[in-house]
Amino acid sequence: MTVKILLVDDSSTALLLGKMLFKKYTGYEVVTALNGREAVLKAVAEKPDLIFMDVHMPRMDGFAACREIRKMESLESVPIVMVTSSGESANVELGYESGCSAYLTKPFNANELQEMVHRFLGPQASPRVLAPGFGQLPIAKY
Repeated sequence: MTVKILLVDDSSTALLLGKMLFKKYTGYEVVTALNGREAVLKAVAEKPDLIFMDVHMPRMDGFAACREIRKMESLESVPIVMVTSSGESANVELGYESGCSAYLTKPFNANELQEMVHRFLGPQASPRVLAPGFGQLPIAKY
């Protein structure tokens, strides 16, 4: 079984970096979306195993997209990690109220990203695991 991750961010650079890291170090299939509306559509079509979702995006923000995804029976148990520079307690609370499984504040490093992957997918989710050097890569903006 191939693990599928949906990366959602309005920055195409962040999506490219995230996609390259996951493909190189995990072998997971990576699907991307540039806004919340596209994220909902991709989640329905692709049935990802894990979603990393930015909060501040055009067309639909991450909180609204998370709420929409949680309404769908086929997606209600998919872990959603909110990834944002808005680490204020009110935003974190809003993230959990919208249905996210975890909240990761930018900037973060690859160790934190690896921790989220293992937390929700487990190290056995893919025959390839994150490479030893993966955790040492600094990621300023996902």
